Amino acid sequence: MDEKTTNQLQTEETKAIEETKEVVEEVVENIPSMKDYEKEIQNTFKKLSEGDIIEGKVLSVTDTELLVNIGYISDGIVPVTEIIHDDNVTLKEMYKQEDVIKAEIISLHDGEGNVQLSIKKAEQIIIWDELKEAFEKGTALNVVVKEVVKGGVVCLIKGIRAFIPASRLSVNYVENLQDFVSKELKVKIIDLDEQKKRVVLSRKEIEKEELDKKKRELLQNIHKNDRLTGVVKRLTNFGAFVDIGGIDGLVHINELSWKRVKHPSDVVSVGDNVEVYVLDINREKERISLGLKNINDDPWLNIKEKYTEGHVYEGTVVRLISFGAFVMLDGGIEGLVHISEIDEKRIEKPEDILSIGDKVKVKLLSIDEQDKKIKLSIKAAKDDVNKEEFNKFNDDSDISTSLKDVFKNIMDNFN
Repeated sequence: MDEKTTNQLQTEETKAIEETKEVVEEVVENIPSMKDYEKEIQNTFKKLSEGDIIEGKVLSVTDTELLVNIGYISDGIVPVTEIIHDDNVTLKEMYKQEDVIKAEIISLHDGEGNVQLSIKKAEQIIIWDELKEAFEKGTALNVVVKEVVKGGVVCLIKGIRAFIPASRLSVNYVENLQDFVSKELKVKIIDLDEQKKRVVLSRKEIEKEELDKKKRELLQNIHKNDRLTGVVKRLTNFGAFVDIGGIDGLVHINELSWKRVKHPSDVVSVGDNVEVYVLDINREKERISLGLKNINDDPWLNIKEKYTEGHVYEGTVVRLISFGAFVMLDGGIEGLVHISEIDEKRIEKPEDILSIGDKVKVKLLSIDEQDKKIKLSIKAAKDDVNKEEFNKFNDDSDISTSLKDVFKNIMDNFN
């Protein structure tokens, strides 16, 4: 081998050694140390601190605690004392494996290598945040009434006591607060103070919103002559207010009955279920006029088939006025007896001869179907009755005593 070849081989060998050395050094540099391993392991777990709210997955459930995977070196333990629950419900009924829960870290080391957690504290923090948001946004909540206290009732919202004043339970007056115990109510928060742990609720606002919605829908869909059912809510001297499903309509006293009514209480009472008819609607002012009397019971229907002009009928004096008296005939029809038709002699006022409630015979003088008016006469009825009696007296077939016998009897009695 010549000198040139030898030198070439030495050069290539040196180069190979250098390249191998570089590779070895690079490999050595990339091998992690134990510290690096520890750091890597720590980075795979969460960094937790006491007071943190964390999320975990339930691994197992016993009668006394939950074991929870919280993505940490140690698992979390939730004692039963740190869970809000009903005494009649067990943990196994509340939770199962794979359930996701939120809890607050009480301690990173409970003495047995586990992290102690509290669902109760976490929920109270979370629920206060939720309550604040609901208060600010006016969001409705569903609550269950637990007990009656002075001035109202108490509910629990995930362990937080909330108060509903009696005046806020309904738009209507609440007579018995016990009726609401154990009932689920839809409410809104009207006052909130986390520092004082005070939450005040109202069901009244929800009811108002629901009633307003019903009222708008009813006003849009209701029409004249509609037949509806409702409940009598209030009586006044001029009529009755009837709730027809979200809005109160007025039945004027004149629309309660075909007969004359002194006061609405003569016909209906508060709480009565009634059938009414829509007479008129004012959508802008949200007013509805109703009628209670059935159109088919109108005594003026076919009036001339029921009463005949010139006939004598019996009636009752129902009203006295300065120029006459109103007499009600059988069937509910009222007619006017003018003061000049009450008696043969002139009278100053109807009260001189008549009283309310008197039974009288009247002659039907005329019927005005269009204006619904009837003219009657007591005086003419008396004349007709007297004529009838006179005619009977002069009927020979009915007379058994002669005029001579009458005078003879008179003279006998006189002597």
